[in-house]
Amino acid sequence: MSLTAGIVGLPNVGKSTLFNAITQAGAEAANYPFATIDPNVGIVEVPDNRLNKLTELVKPKKTVPTTFEFTDIAGIVEGASKGEGLGNQFLSHIRQVDAICHVVRCFADDNVTHVSGKVDPISDIETINLELILADLETVMKRYDRVAKLAKQKDKDAGYEFEVLEKLKDAFEEEKPARAIEFTKEQMKFVKSLHLLTIKPILYVANVGEDELLDVEGNENVQKVKDFASNEGAEVITVCAKIESEIAELDGEEKEMYLEELGIEESGLDQLIKATYHMLGLATYFTAGEQEVRAWTFRVGMTAPQAAGIIHTDFERGFIRAETVTYDELVEKGSMAGARENGKVRLEGKEYLVKDGDVIHFRFNV
Repeated sequence: MSLTAGIVGLPNVGKSTLFNAITQAGAEAANYPFATIDPNVGIVEVPDNRLNKLTELVKPKKTVPTTFEFTDIAGIVEGASKGEGLGNQFLSHIRQVDAICHVVRCFADDNVTHVSGKVDPISDIETINLELILADLETVMKRYDRVAKLAKQKDKDAGYEFEVLEKLKDAFEEEKPARAIEFTKEQMKFVKSLHLLTIKPILYVANVGEDELLDVEGNENVQKVKDFASNEGAEVITVCAKIESEIAELDGEEKEMYLEELGIEESGLDQLIKATYHMLGLATYFTAGEQEVRAWTFRVGMTAPQAAGIIHTDFERGFIRAETVTYDELVEKGSMAGARENGKVRLEGKEYLVKDGDVIHFRFNV
């Protein structure tokens, strides 16, 4: 599944440092021969300890993790919605991503100048959010007057659209993003057709200094970001982009030792990947056999045939059934044979909704 998150931020907040860490920690290109990667796109493996355990149990010839894409979005300055700086490029790039990771500077460093002269994370957030809101307001206003005229003529569809456009217009004029507005399912279909920037889910990434990573509770700027995000129902993760760039250069064992040395259980990059993955409603199922143990990304709510189609369209077209066992039950029984003997392997049909952690063998006939 080709989904991508865009990394945005003002100049000198650590956005490029974090993206470079993502690029350095990128998935091995050999496993993905058909991927064409632009210079501003980094593909990373989704960290999942379950894959390592399945590999221990099955002992396959190879193990393939699932991946996720991050796009480095062109820098932004105030006035981007009017084309200032790289504004047009910024807006066009952000339209193409599925989610936004907003890197916010929460560290003080006299050697790294701040675009506005002082460290003020809320001001930074509001600058970018406002540019996106203004761009969305322009999108809405392009349709607003025309639809308003049709609505006055008692055009039923226009009346429905006008109601939604007015709701959006009022929110944007109050500097609220589209994702903060409640819509019915029907209204959301129309909203999605507008391709608004502020409807995209957002994750705030608080970038702290090296000496602050273990005491984020004591960082006043991080707390400000968390308070702001909670009002939006958004999540915040804390990273040190400088440390992430160092971690990304290390191999597995070296990385573990370095994290242990720092007193960190999980790298910020791993947290970022997982948080973005789940923010988009994504989950993982596994296939496991002698040739290969592999993780596959699917959208929560997919049926078994739809999930099978991620592997190959023939799997979906000729779907018969899915032999399914949960990861926990497979590990508990020690093998697929043990899981079968204990009645843990289920035969699921076309209506089955695949769950995170399912280990599946698809039966199909084309």
